[in-house]
Amino acid sequence: MADVAAAPRLLDQVRDRIRVKHFSLRTEQVYLGWIRRYILFHGKRHPRDMGKAEIEAFLSHLAVDRNVTASTQNQAKAALLFLYREVLALELPWLADITQAKAPSRLPVVLTVAETRAVLDRLEGTWALVARLLYGSGLRLLEALRLRIKDVDFARGEIIVREGKGFKDRVTMLPQSVIEPLKLQMAKVHDLHALDLAAGFGEVYLPYALARKYPNAGRQWGWQYVFPSARLSVDPRSGVTRRHHADEKGMQRAMRDAVLRLGLAKPATPHTLRHSFATHLLEAGQDIRTVQELLGHADVKTTMIYTHVLNRGGRGVLSPLDR
Repeated sequence: MADVAAAPRLLDQVRDRIRVKHFSLRTEQVYLGWIRRYILFHGKRHPRDMGKAEIEAFLSHLAVDRNVTASTQNQAKAALLFLYREVLALELPWLADITQAKAPSRLPVVLTVAETRAVLDRLEGTWALVARLLYGSGLRLLEALRLRIKDVDFARGEIIVREGKGFKDRVTMLPQSVIEPLKLQMAKVHDLHALDLAAGFGEVYLPYALARKYPNAGRQWGWQYVFPSARLSVDPRSGVTRRHHADEKGMQRAMRDAVLRLGLAKPATPHTLRHSFATHLLEAGQDIRTVQELLGHADVKTTMIYTHVLNRGGRGVLSPLDR
């Protein structure tokens, strides 16, 4: 059970199970990475020969020796629990007893309206438009980059977010100020898509079994990404050459450079624009339930964090000193 050849076969089983569960490629890569580290940490022993003590030893090593954050430690734990429950099919009583690292409760970084405008003004090209959608619509970065042509409704002034966090769809606003730039972006994408089709490509990734149910849908205009990658790439799962959406690292670098040029002390990232969207709406008197729906939060308690940023309480209470 402990021979070296067992690990690759096991990892193949993990990979197959992840794909059956329709987890993302990113989750697949992360889970495989943690499971591989776990096996190597214990001298390439097979996970069937290990249990609670070995998992806790590995998680303790991450926290004490590697000094990882609580969220990273919990990510490793989730990967190992997936291995034992979903792949090895071992419903063992100790699985529920493994300690969950407690992540610190931190307030989000939020820019003022003036700071937000200054950052947006220092972004250029496609990244400037992406940033305006993050701030103007409250999108997460990957939600913006995965946006399809068909999910932008100019007539209704809406954006439909497909399979957001928790695999939930939602509707959010489309700012009037981005309509013309967005139409210009789509026109460029249309020309690029035509070139791809002429070259024998033009297909994009379709979720789940849609590619089998609608074989030609991947080449249709409506399914194309609003923000496609500058180059074609090979899908690591299917081996098909496609044009994926733009890489989030490009937006992250552009945001970091803009913040540095501006001289801001705040550690602002693209996600900060989403935090600022929510906070500025609440500052303007918008109902917190509406903000909750726009953000796609399952529980209003998650949205309540922005009232703490306002430092005015859930009911917009002002300090008696300020009165």
